[in-house]
Amino acid sequence: MKSLRPFLFSGVILISVVHGQPRREDIFTDVVLFNKRAQLEKDLRERVIAKTFSTPLDGNNEYKYETACDAIAQFQFLNSEIENGFSQIFRLYDSLEYDTRKSFLEAVYAVSPEKYESEMWAVLEKENSPALFAISASYLYRFDPSISNSNRLKIALVEKFPGFDSLAVLEDLVNFLSYHRQQVHKATPEIIQLFRYQHFKQQKTIYSFQRWNRDYPGLAIIQYADGHFARDAGGRLLVFSQLARSGSDLPYFLHNGSTPQGIYSIQGTGISHNNFIGPTPSIQLLLPFEEKWEKYFHTEASFHQDSLRAYLEQLPATWRHYEPMMESWNAGQAGRSWIIAHGTTIDPEYFKDKPFYPLTPTEGCLCAKEIWNNTTGHLLISEQFNLVSAFQATPGNKGVLFVVNIDNQGRPVSREEVESLVRQFEKNKSQKPQNSTGH
Repeated sequence: MKSLRPFLFSGVILISVVHGQPRREDIFTDVVLFNKRAQLEKDLRERVIAKTFSTPLDGNNEYKYETACDAIAQFQFLNSEIENGFSQIFRLYDSLEYDTRKSFLEAVYAVSPEKYESEMWAVLEKENSPALFAISASYLYRFDPSISNSNRLKIALVEKFPGFDSLAVLEDLVNFLSYHRQQVHKATPEIIQLFRYQHFKQQKTIYSFQRWNRDYPGLAIIQYADGHFARDAGGRLLVFSQLARSGSDLPYFLHNGSTPQGIYSIQGTGISHNNFIGPTPSIQLLLPFEEKWEKYFHTEASFHQDSLRAYLEQLPATWRHYEPMMESWNAGQAGRSWIIAHGTTIDPEYFKDKPFYPLTPTEGCLCAKEIWNNTTGHLLISEQFNLVSAFQATPGNKGVLFVVNIDNQGRPVSREEVESLVRQFEKNKSQKPQNSTGH
């Protein structure tokens, strides 16, 4: 097992397209059984991490260190053995392969936000990979988000990469260092304008409302093509818990970072063959640049338009200058891919002390809450199953998904907040969206 990556969420490339929803009672996986979960945790802690970090790092076992770091980032492990291992890796950083350095920096970012400032500055000064430079710069910015430190990081970037504006990941890093603090505190445009615009366009839509601090879970809701929102038999709005946080919680433009805000193209549903995602149907999504524009924009004709203009025209005019909605565009341009909306078989007890418990982080997808019976292997609670069922309740399996950070409150997005937004829209449902021209 050279890396956990194939066994974690990057395995999402193995997808079977499904038409229609299986019965809930037929969904089963043995990976959630008590004995298998216990064995996995024992293996991760004792063999993958502790045994690896107790041996000197060299070219013969470097891949084991990469695997250990992947596990640390995903499952949020931290103890004195891990810190000692980190110290060893920092000392030998220059001799390591790219993939090992990447997994290591992600792990440090994930679990040790305040311990390694001087070491990260040393990495920043010698790292010639744009992506790894960006990870270390993001760590140092999170450690000290002051304007003076942001400027120091930008100067270091320009000196090392004079042509940075030709590299998407570095251009995104500069924007992040320059504007992130202001964006977090800037008011989100009026959300009911999104509702009105999608009603006007008659397009099936999922909205995933999140906080800027992705430690707190969000909620998804569905608006059908006729403008109505998905409700239960009693008329209550259907809401679905979703976590948009990756294990590392790196910025949106970095591989394995948390889910970018912006516009995703819904391509239908599928079943993953990745054990950590599980067999509950997922909603397949595309980022800009991930496939041909015809597929992203759901057009059968050849696409000859200005793709950026077409992207922005999926938003009402009042939203087109709101920079956070460009995150998915920028992330796709920087090479991110395979972000979908899925369930999880990961034991939530790894994260029992985290604000997002009992949801589980991913490598950047939207992950719904799922609780499994660890005796029978069947679902007890699945907001992912409910989401897919509600989405498929009306004709059509394509549409768009918006990820929007509504504010930076330090609490999960609540049903009451989302219901209030929907009520505002429904009071003035016949009102036309604001002028849709221009971008």
